[in-house]
Amino acid sequence: MSRRAARPARTARPANCPCGHPVPYEKCCGRLHRGEAAAATPEELMRSRYSAFAVRDEGYLLRTWHPRTRPPRVEFDPATRWTGLTIEDTTEGTAFHPRGTVTFLARYTDGGRADSLHEHSTFERVDGAWVYVDGTFID
Repeated sequence: MSRRAARPARTARPANCPCGHPVPYEKCCGRLHRGEAAAATPEELMRSRYSAFAVRDEGYLLRTWHPRTRPPRVEFDPATRWTGLTIEDTTEGTAFHPRGTVTFLARYTDGGRADSLHEHSTFERVDGAWVYVDGTFID
């Protein structure tokens, strides 16, 4: 019997997609996480990245991070549970744009205490695919 290297544990796949769309995870962000499709817009990428945090898919997060700003790894806090996403605004990000932005509010609990992350994120195309560049926190 061969032994595999230990991989970080992912959370169980949810029935409905964590991104907020009322469809099953497997047919929504799951298909992006598995590489069966690519995000068509920065908003779709933002939603799929939020879902990747919710299901702790480090590989997807790193693949969709701009090479110039990508960290070497993503650390997941086991006490954090992502509980909801609201997209507040988007700019550019169509098939005719090389860049786009998404302003969002991501809700989570940390050790049972409710909190949120409010960010204005920047996305760019790299080899035709949308990737996350960076974000500015909003108070």
